[in-house]
Amino acid sequence: MSTLALEGVSVRLGGRAVLQELSCALAAGEMLGIIGPNGAGKSTLLRVMAGLLRPDAGQVRLQGRELQSWPAAERARRIGYLPQAAPVHWPLDVRTVVELGRLPWRHGWFSVDEGARDAVQAALRDAEVEELQGRLVNELSGGERTRVMIARLLAGAPGIILADEPVAALDAYHQLHAMEVLAERAARGTAVAVVLHDLSLAARFCQRILLLDHGGVAAHGAARDILCPGVLEPVYGVRIRVLDEDGLVAIIPWERR
Repeated sequence: MSTLALEGVSVRLGGRAVLQELSCALAAGEMLGIIGPNGAGKSTLLRVMAGLLRPDAGQVRLQGRELQSWPAAERARRIGYLPQAAPVHWPLDVRTVVELGRLPWRHGWFSVDEGARDAVQAALRDAEVEELQGRLVNELSGGERTRVMIARLLAGAPGIILADEPVAALDAYHQLHAMEVLAERAARGTAVAVVLHDLSLAARFCQRILLLDHGGVAAHGAARDILCPGVLEPVYGVRIRVLDEDGLVAIIPWERR
């Protein structure tokens, strides 16, 4: 059974259809890449999957049960959501921000048990932000802040990770590192869905691809079947070249159609 399943989901925002009768599923142990042009509905889809936005029609089920019927704390323990931008308006140090990822597991605001401390330390290490933990998060660069938010996500140890463009602000090293961390979580049984614009990263790390266009599913299937010119070019409006060097795939948009 799918960990998270959507059936016939539609969403209207500001009088405009943003998602239209969309169905998809996310299973434990896989990384699903969600791709598509700007405005295709990718971020809205992730918010629906996280339970932050109720669809106007259709169903969202978590472990076979209607998502909105789960208590908020239970949903937060099971689903970790990383938005495109997570602004921090208070001068909190990095470690405190990462500890906030444990809030769904706490029995009180001012206590962190030993297990939580271990989870926070592991998250700081895995996201490679240990050296930043004493600094104020609102004084960090955009890329450093993104890495801290990834650490906060990891600290909660959710069974489902939903990440919206987690590598957009990162340099080449940290893009690869972030994707490796998410892939490692998937290999350990976490269900991971990640919104990406870098098609080469999607080809390298994602087992399945969901291609959105105008709020609907343009294509959905194995990465090797979706990430090809015949599928991508009509949706993106560009010509695509796919280079394969000993199994390492690069997908290059090279000319507008």
